[in-house]
Amino acid sequence: MGLIARHAEAKGIATICMSSALDITQSVNPPRSAFLDFPLGHTTGKANDPELQYSIVHDALAALEEMERPGSVKMLPYRWSDDEFWKQWSSVDSRLERSSEPQFQCEEDRALYERNRT
Repeated sequence: MGLIARHAEAKGIATICMSSALDITQSVNPPRSAFLDFPLGHTTGKANDPELQYSIVHDALAALEEMERPGSVKMLPYRWSDDEFWKQWSSVDSRLERSSEPQFQCEEDRALYERNRT
C-alpha cells in the first residue's frame, strides 16, 4: 500500500494508510499512516460495531489533515480489550520465511514480471 500511496501523492492526491502492523508500516514508509493496535484484519475496528468503526475512520481522516511530515504515523488511541491477551493468539506468524527473491502466486505472474522488469 505504501508504494501506491506514494504514487498517488506524487499525482497530488493526499492519502492515509490504515495499519495494524506498525513494524511493516514503518519499513514501507507510506506518506501518512494511522496505526491501530488491533489484530490484523481489524484495521478499522471490530465487526458489528459501527460506532467504533465510524470513530476510527473519522480519526484517521482527521489525521490526514493534521499530518505534515512525510512518513508520519498517527497512533490511534483505541484498545481492542481491557487486557492484551489477544496479542498472544494474534502474534503467531505462520508465514513462510522471507526471501529477497521475488515470489509469485502463479507462472503467469512470473512471466509478467520477467517481461516488465527492465
